Amino acid sequence: MRLIITRHGETEENKAGIMQGHLPGKLSAEGIRQAQKVAERLKSEKIDFIFSSDLARAADTAVEISLYHPEAKLELTQELRERNLGEFTGKNRGEINLRKNDPDSVYGAIKNGETIEEMYKRATIYLEKILELHPDKTVLFVGHSGINKALIAVITGKTHEDI
Repeated sequence: MRLIITRHGETEENKAGIMQGHLPGKLSAEGIRQAQKVAERLKSEKIDFIFSSDLARAADTAVEISLYHPEAKLELTQELRERNLGEFTGKNRGEINLRKNDPDSVYGAIKNGETIEEMYKRATIYLEKILELHPDKTVLFVGHSGINKALIAVITGKTHEDI
């Protein structure tokens, strides 16, 4: 399988420093331009399947890309969602603790959320599933910063601690 991984365009929430997690997010004007630019960049690629996070910011980016690939099946999935940030969802980055190796930070165990290790396991299982279903195809994943880092860690043989 040939895999292409991309991230959604900038959102209004990104600009405001809001931790989105599972919030849908709304592409900013710049984010729409970025989605169009990545679509233009990928237009000459042979893409058989497009799998995207079902969150609006990624799905809107995937739709832009799919305009150049009408033959590619576009599927939205929760498996490519950003990490569930639980109690940190919707908070401004300035309001939360972002220190690595601190159990009370966003990198530690999040109340009502997902650990980095859980996101890594989700990425591993989904990647193995898609590889098994489409071993000889070109697949595009449209995701988010965290899940994309997890996917790259899995592909390169790194652990969840390397994300």
